[in-house]
Amino acid sequence: MNTDSIQLASLIASRLCHDLLSPVGGMANGIELLVDETDPKMREQCIDLLAQGARRTATRLRFFRLAFGAAGGFDAMLPAAEIEELVKAQAAEGRDIDVQWAVGPDRLSKSAAKVLLNYALIGIDALPRGGTLAIAVEEREGSYEIAVRAEGMRIAFDKDVGRALEGEIAMDDLSAHTAPAMLVRLIAQDCKGGVQHALTNGDSPPGGALVLGAILPNG
Repeated sequence: MNTDSIQLASLIASRLCHDLLSPVGGMANGIELLVDETDPKMREQCIDLLAQGARRTATRLRFFRLAFGAAGGFDAMLPAAEIEELVKAQAAEGRDIDVQWAVGPDRLSKSAAKVLLNYALIGIDALPRGGTLAIAVEEREGSYEIAVRAEGMRIAFDKDVGRALEGEIAMDDLSAHTAPAMLVRLIAQDCKGGVQHALTNGDSPPGGALVLGAILPNG
């Protein structure tokens, strides 16, 4: 493993820890309250808080396991329905985001699934005030064509995420926030595919839109 690989793995681990801190912290608070609470109704509320935190943590771990990890082996084909479930759960975390799912294949290669999940993560991050996340995948001529469109009243897109997708940023300049974009680029390069992105701001649509695309040879 070279230095760049170690750096990228460290940044992705940092991103994972950052995103798990909130639900795990909620469970820790619930346990503290439960220890000292004697009122039955308050104890019930504490238990509900623990249950919510456990569900959120489990969902995020499943998402990150597929987006960043080696779940099922590198040659596995993953059910599109499972990926849809995880994307919608991630999008529902405290934001008003409508996910529009138009994925043709019933199963996706590990590479395609990782690109889609990381694109979804970038799209969700770009919608701090909510909006629409449209995801489409077609399989044609031996390749997956992936398109993710984030549209809302405000688009928050870090230019360094775009630089990472374009391969115009040094590994030392990456952060936990931009690491998923670099992972997408490296996966596409390994598959001999390509990625692209476009950002529009203004009145059409109101607020703007971020479009992320990829073409990945299947096998």
